[in-house]
Amino acid sequence: MSGRIELPSGLVTFMFTDIEGSTRLARMLGDAYRNVLGAHRAVLRRVFDDFGGVELLTEGDSFFVAFSNADAAVAACVEAQRRLSAHDWPRRDAVPRVRMGLHTGRAVPVGQEYASAEVHRAARVSAAAHGGQVLCSEATALAVTATYAATTGGSTGTAAAATLATVDLLDLGAFRLRGFDDDERLFQVMAPGLDRDFPHPRTAEAPRHNLPAEHAPFVGRRAELAELTELISRNRLVTVVGPGGSGKTRLTHAVAEQLLPAYPGGVWTIDAASAAQGLPTALAAALGLRPEPGRPMIDTVVEACAERRMLVLLQTCDAAPVLTVTLVHRLLSRCRRLDVMATGRAPLALAGETVWRIPPLVPADAFALLRDRAAAAQGGRPGDGDPQLARLAARLEGSPLAINLAAARLRLLPAEQLARRLDDPLGALDNDAAGDGRHASLTNNLTWSYRTLGSRAAELLRRLAVFAGPVDLAAVEWCDPEALGALSELADKSLVEVTPGPRYRLSDQVRAYALRRLAATGEEPAVRDRHLSWSLHVLDRVLDDQVRTTSLNDVSPYVAEWQAALRWAAATGNVKAGLRLGVALDPWWREHGDVQEGRALLAGLFRHLPADATAMVPAAELAAACLVRAGLSTDRVERDRLLERALAEAERSGDPSLLVRACAAGLTLTGDDTAAAERACRDVISLAERSGVPNAGFPAVLALAELLWRREALAEAAEVLGAARHLEAARPEDRGRRAVDWLLGMVALRRGDLVAAHDHLVVALRSRLRHGFRGAAADAVAAIAVRCVVGGDPATATVLFGGAEAARGARRTESFGAFWSAHQTSLREALGDAAFDAAYADGAGLGFDRIVAMALAVEHPDLEDGAARFAQIVR
Repeated sequence: MSGRIELPSGLVTFMFTDIEGSTRLARMLGDAYRNVLGAHRAVLRRVFDDFGGVELLTEGDSFFVAFSNADAAVAACVEAQRRLSAHDWPRRDAVPRVRMGLHTGRAVPVGQEYASAEVHRAARVSAAAHGGQVLCSEATALAVTATYAATTGGSTGTAAAATLATVDLLDLGAFRLRGFDDDERLFQVMAPGLDRDFPHPRTAEAPRHNLPAEHAPFVGRRAELAELTELISRNRLVTVVGPGGSGKTRLTHAVAEQLLPAYPGGVWTIDAASAAQGLPTALAAALGLRPEPGRPMIDTVVEACAERRMLVLLQTCDAAPVLTVTLVHRLLSRCRRLDVMATGRAPLALAGETVWRIPPLVPADAFALLRDRAAAAQGGRPGDGDPQLARLAARLEGSPLAINLAAARLRLLPAEQLARRLDDPLGALDNDAAGDGRHASLTNNLTWSYRTLGSRAAELLRRLAVFAGPVDLAAVEWCDPEALGALSELADKSLVEVTPGPRYRLSDQVRAYALRRLAATGEEPAVRDRHLSWSLHVLDRVLDDQVRTTSLNDVSPYVAEWQAALRWAAATGNVKAGLRLGVALDPWWREHGDVQEGRALLAGLFRHLPADATAMVPAAELAAACLVRAGLSTDRVERDRLLERALAEAERSGDPSLLVRACAAGLTLTGDDTAAAERACRDVISLAERSGVPNAGFPAVLALAELLWRREALAEAAEVLGAARHLEAARPEDRGRRAVDWLLGMVALRRGDLVAAHDHLVVALRSRLRHGFRGAAADAVAAIAVRCVVGGDPATATVLFGGAEAARGARRTESFGAFWSAHQTSLREALGDAAFDAAYADGAGLGFDRIVAMALAVEHPDLEDGAARFAQIVR
C-alpha cells in the first residue's frame, strides 16, 4: 500500500484497475510474467503518487485507490494509460491491457478501509470496462465537469488541469451494474494517446422500458390500438377510462410497446394500487433512480426526467387519485418532453387532459378472446363448438374480465348452460374461493368502484338497478329530482354508460351488483313500487294520444320496463296496475314472439284476483285483461272460460265498444261450418252498428273477409274490405297494420292479379315495418313470396318463405297456414328437395331486415299484361 495512510473522507472518488486477460498473459509468459506485473505496478504507483491517490488494496494484478477529488482521479487514469502504452515492454504481445473504472460518492473511512456501497459500485464500473478503456460513472462525470476549471494551485492540481484540458467524456448510455437495481450512466474517458474504439461495456444495458411480459396473447382491439396510438402522439396527457376489467391496462401496454421507438428515454409503467411507498418512489424505482439524502423523491424524479423524451404509464389511478394528480401535474409542468398515459375508472380532471373511454370488445373480438381463453382453460382440448361459444360471448357484454371468468367456468358447464345462467352474471361467474383481488371476481371488481361513491351516488345506483334497460334523464330524476350531480359521478366512475340520446345504461354486471346492494339495504320494495309508478306514468304519456296511429316502435323503449314492473305487480298482488300494463303490452307480445312471456305474467297476476274482483278492478279493465289473456292462451278450455268472463264483465261495464270487442274475440275462423261462422261475424257487425259503435266491429269485418277468402268468394271479400277502409282509418290501434290492404292483396293473389297483389302487399309491408308490427310484416313477406311463386320466381319465393317463417316464430297462422304450405309444397316439387332446403335455410339465416329488403326489391309486375287493377274499383 502507498505510504500515504490518511484516507480521503466526504466526497471520494474510487478507482479500480486490473489487467484484462491476466491469466492468459501469465500462462503465455511463464516466469517472465513476474517482471511484466512488477513493471505494471511500478508505472501505476508512480501515477497514483503524482496525482494524490491513496492505494488501499493491491491483489494480484488489481488496484483499489481513493482520490479526494474526481478531476485528479480522471487525470490519473489518462496518464496511467499513456505511460503504460509508452513503457518498453519485453515483447509486443506482452503489453498489459489495463481496464480502469471510477465512481464518486460520499464515504467515511473506518480505520484503514471503507464500508460503503459506493466502493462496490466503483468495482462494478471497472468490471464493465475493456482493457485499455477508462470508464466512469455519471457522478464522477458531473464532479469533473463542475470542478476541473478550478484547480487547487498545487502541483497535483496543475498536473490534473493540464491533463484534463485534453479530456472528453463520451456518454455511453444507461446500464445495469451487477448487484444494483438502479441504472448507471457510464462515460468513456477520451484523450489523445488512448484507444477510442471498444466493444459494448461488459454489463447489461439499462432497460428502455419496464413493460411486463404478458402471459397470454393480446387478442383483438386493432381499431382501438390504432386510435389510442394516434391520440397519444398528439396529446401529452391521455386518460383511458372505463369499468374495471374492461382491458385498460392490457390495451395501454400494447400501445406502449408500439410507441417504444418514439420514446428514446423509455416507457415506464407503475400501478397506483401497488405503490405502497408512494408514486414518486415507485416511478424512481422503475427509472432506476437512487434516493438522495434529504431530498424529496419527486424532485429527484423530475430532475432525471426533465429533458428525456419518455412516456409514463400510470395504472389504476383511482386507487390514489389525489397523489396521481399531484405527480402528473409536476411531471408535465417540469418535463417538457414527457408524455403521460393514465388508466382508471374516472378521469383525472386535469387541465389539458384528453379522456378516452374504452369501448366494450366488438362481437368478433369477444368471440376470439373467449375461444382463446376457453382453449387455455381446458388444456387445449376441444370443448364447445364455435356457435355455442359465439352465443355465450354475446351475453358477456364485451367485458374481458367476464370473458376470462366464463372461460374458467367452462371447465364446469357447457357454453349453452352457462349462457342461460347469465341473467345473473355474478351468480354465474363468481367463485367464492376466488380471493380478494379486485379482478378475481365480478363482485370484487364492482366493490372496488362502489366503495368510492358518495352516499347520494350510491343511493342513485341502487335505484337505477330496478330499471331493465337504458333510461333518459327524466327517469333518473324520477328516482331523485336532484340527481344530476350523482349521475355525473356514476358516469365519471364508469358505473353508468352514457349512450346517444342521451340515455343512461347500467351493464348487466353493475345492475346485478346494485340489486344485491339494494336488497341488503331493505329498500327494494319501496324502490320497485316507485319504478311501477314511473312505468304507469310513462304508459299514460305514450298512450295519451288517441288520434295518432299506434306504433309499436314508440312502445319498444319501454317494453322491458313495463314487463319488469308487471312482474313486480304480479309478485306483490297489485292487480289493477298489472292489468293496465298487461293490456298495453299485448300487441308487442303478439307481434314480437313474446306470447309465452305474456301468458306467464298474466297468469301470475290473475292468481291474485278474488272470485269477485269488481271491488278490486273496474269491470271494463277486467274485461279487457280477460280478452288479452284469452288471445294469448293455447288451451281452448281456458280460452273459452276467459272469453265467457270477458263477455260478462263487458256487459257489467255498460261499454258497448267493449261488448262488441268481446263478442268479436269469440269468433271462430276454423271448423267445417263456415256458414255459421260467417253469420256470427255478420251478427257482431250488426251489433256494432246497432250500438252506435260501428268501428268496434272492424275485427269482425276482417274475420268475415278471411272466411269469404277461404271459400273463394273473392268479389264479395273485396267488396267487404273496400267498405271497411273508413272503419280502419278511425281506429288508431289498427291503422298501422293496414289489414285491409293486406287482405286485398291476398284476394288479388287468388284472383291471379299480380299488379294489384303487389301494390297492396307492398303498402301493407311498408306500413307494418314503419309502425313496428314485426309479426304482421312477416305475414306480408310470406304473401309476397306467393306473389313470386305466381310470377314464376321460385328461388326468390323460397328464400322469402324461409325468412318469413324465421321471423314469425310462434305466431299463429290459423287462416293462412294451409295456403303457405300448399305453395311451399309446389316449390319443393319444382326445385327438388336439396335446392328447396338450401334456399329456405338461406332465407332463415339472412335476418329479418335483409329479408324485408329483398321482398321490397321484388320487381313490380309488367303493367302491360292486361291485369285488371280491381283495387281501383273497390276503393
